Amino acid sequence: MAAKIYKDSDGKRLPSVTTIIGRFKDSGALLYWANNAGLEGKTLDQARIPAATAGTMAHSLVEAHLNKRELPTLEGDGEIIGKARRAFDAYLTWSAMTKLEVRHTEVSLASEKHKFGGTLDAIGIVNGSNGLALIDWKTSNSIYPDYLYQLAAYKLLWEENYPDHPITGGAHLCRFAKEEGDYAHHHFPSLDDEAGTFLVMRDLYDRVKRTEKRVR
Repeated sequence: MAAKIYKDSDGKRLPSVTTIIGRFKDSGALLYWANNAGLEGKTLDQARIPAATAGTMAHSLVEAHLNKRELPTLEGDGEIIGKARRAFDAYLTWSAMTKLEVRHTEVSLASEKHKFGGTLDAIGIVNGSNGLALIDWKTSNSIYPDYLYQLAAYKLLWEENYPDHPITGGAHLCRFAKEEGDYAHHHFPSLDDEAGTFLVMRDLYDRVKRTEKRVR
């Protein structure tokens, strides 16, 4: 899937939320991943091709369900498919319990103020609240700080573009574990500190770019 391109009102290309955060990500995990790929006899291009896991399958089922599309046909190992379906059922149970009402999905936005762009997974109502909530799905075996910076950046994007409809219901992170497909829900009522950290990253991103140009 091609990366989304974000531009400001003057047509200038903007860095994405994930590009900015990725610029300051700890390289240790990436080096570990690259080393393991080499030990398995894979090139980096081969290793980048995502293998279908229970988590990714469950994630695809949720996306189809939210967008009112026909659920995809799952192919592969029967045990993995079974785990994916159980994870999807767990999501549906949570969705029903919290009276989840998704208002918008895959919302691509750009910030004129801070000069970055991003695509939000979903905006909706949880537990019958009157306040809008930010909702995001991840396929991973753990929760990482980067996820909170990302959610905080998405909140900044939404509230700049829709100031009359602020996010007052916090952020809901719904995670599917890769191998087992286990479903977990995390709610973050406030992301003010993380928003501040992201904006520092945004400033540093430009500063690093300027320095890199000086030494070319």
